[in-house]
Amino acid sequence: MTIVEISYELEAYEEQAPHQWVSEQVKAILALLDQDGCEVGLSFVTDETMQGLNRQYRFIDESTDILSFANDEDALPFFEEEGQLRYLGDLAISPDALKRNAQSFNVKTEEELQRLLIHGLLHLLGSDHGTNEADEPMLVRQEALLGQLRGSER
Repeated sequence: MTIVEISYELEAYEEQAPHQWVSEQVKAILALLDQDGCEVGLSFVTDETMQGLNRQYRFIDESTDILSFANDEDALPFFEEEGQLRYLGDLAISPDALKRNAQSFNVKTEEELQRLLIHGLLHLLGSDHGTNEADEPMLVRQEALLGQLRGSER
């Protein structure tokens, strides 16, 4: 069993990223990653809030599309008692940045949201990348998972 806790800073964000759909996507991604029994927090926030989080935690004074806050990066991978959910951490997503990305990359917002969810979950599970170049191993894996996820929807 996987639990996905979702919050929306603005009500309009829930229309753009419906709770049930987002929850199903996160669960499907974690299943593709062979991760069960997890709990993840997800917040959809304004660009202003995202800029504040990025400034506070990454010392970058600008908004971004997604931030990942792993439960305990130094302890990954870690094991919980049998039957206990493993809390992976939290993701913050800016729907406004997501829309800009989708327009820039000429993809549907739904696809870009799936990409961001995969990206964030990979970070929560300990993956990282040094650049945003397409040949970065984490980003190659991200796109492969996106293909699998989109293929399973058909």
